Amino acid sequence: MPRPFRFGVNLLQSTTTEEWRAKCRRAEELGYDVILVPDHLGMPAPFPALVAAAEATEQPRLGTFVLNAGFWNPTLLAREVATTDALTDGRLELGLGTGYVEAEHVSAGLPWGSPGERVDHLRRTIEELDRLLGSDEHQPQPVQRPRVPLLIGANGDRMLRLTAEHADIAAFTGARTRPGGVLEPITAEELDERVALYRELAAGRKEAAELNLLLQVVVVTDDRSAAVQEWLPRIPHLTEEQVLRLPIVLVGTLKEIVDQVRAQRERYGISYLTVLEPNMEVFAPVVDALRGE
Repeated sequence: MPRPFRFGVNLLQSTTTEEWRAKCRRAEELGYDVILVPDHLGMPAPFPALVAAAEATEQPRLGTFVLNAGFWNPTLLAREVATTDALTDGRLELGLGTGYVEAEHVSAGLPWGSPGERVDHLRRTIEELDRLLGSDEHQPQPVQRPRVPLLIGANGDRMLRLTAEHADIAAFTGARTRPGGVLEPITAEELDERVALYRELAAGRKEAAELNLLLQVVVVTDDRSAAVQEWLPRIPHLTEEQVLRLPIVLVGTLKEIVDQVRAQRERYGISYLTVLEPNMEVFAPVVDALRGE
């Protein structure tokens, strides 16, 4: 049996206290299961934003999507995670990644390193968090046991291996990183290969992880071709047909989008979908149509 659908929204814009609370309440009203925040300079600080989201809502889970491990000392991060889990009454889901924007590290005066070094640092961070937060002596203590659910965002081979070993939620980026921190979408067939590799690496797990995908484009329209024209110059290596078939792109009538979401769960096993804040309202009818499936 497929996993039930879950839907998350990644809130990007910093606002006043009342505007932030209203936005979080709106996400709950629309039926989103998870309220998420990213970890980029110029955007809200993740943990205070999640505590404020918890104060404004009752049901949604609350997560980081995703923390840049290069910004964090593992010991200090363990304190943040435990405190936030306690202050949100055990609603926290911790998303981690390597980071992909070198300019942010330069601005923060932090080392960037090679891709391999960033993956190694992420691995050490995960192992240290497990050690610290798994100890009964660590203070403060998180609410959730044996640990706060861990999501890892991945696409490359080493990251998929790390995800298979440690993550409760495997988040497929649906894109590869090019120089300069530019994200280039991968095709449906390439995602087939990435998911297949993950499943091979995760074959020995006791419990299967939940699979997640971050959706970049959501447009409800009767004219699919017109809706993607602005995107074609940005990804000239893909045809219009390939763009319309990208897993991270949902374009069409409400029925077509709902059918595509169902088909992608059947094809990839992806049941947890995340949209970006600008798409929160437009994606809400899809959330409503698939509620409980």
